Amino acid sequence: MKRFIAVLTAGLLATGAVLATSASAQAAPCGRGNFCAWTDANYQGLKIEWSGDDGWWEGNIADQDSSWANHGISGPGIKDHVKVYASAHQNGGMTICLAPGQEVGYNGAANDRGDSHTWASGC
Repeated sequence: MKRFIAVLTAGLLATGAVLATSASAQAAPCGRGNFCAWTDANYQGLKIEWSGDDGWWEGNIADQDSSWANHGISGPGIKDHVKVYASAHQNGGMTICLAPGQEVGYNGAANDRGDSHTWASGC
């Protein structure tokens, strides 16, 4: 009986280690307190990181965004959601909104449409 419990315990510990490794391997590489966007799905390609609002995405990220992560900080009175817009200066309609801690590896409706973003109190 003791051997059975030892084998069962070892199996459960091994499963937990695999699950913990898988969960951390999937996390998007984005700094604490930042919003990140990538040019390719699943957090690949060029990455841009912001800690604040940006009314006009320039360069290689404008209309090239394919995955997103909100690693913003939450707390009372803190704007912790991120709204991405289809045009500069938050015009043109919202393409995607991310809650605190949310990571989106791909969204067909928002793909290659972002031109600006703002931090907000909610979606």
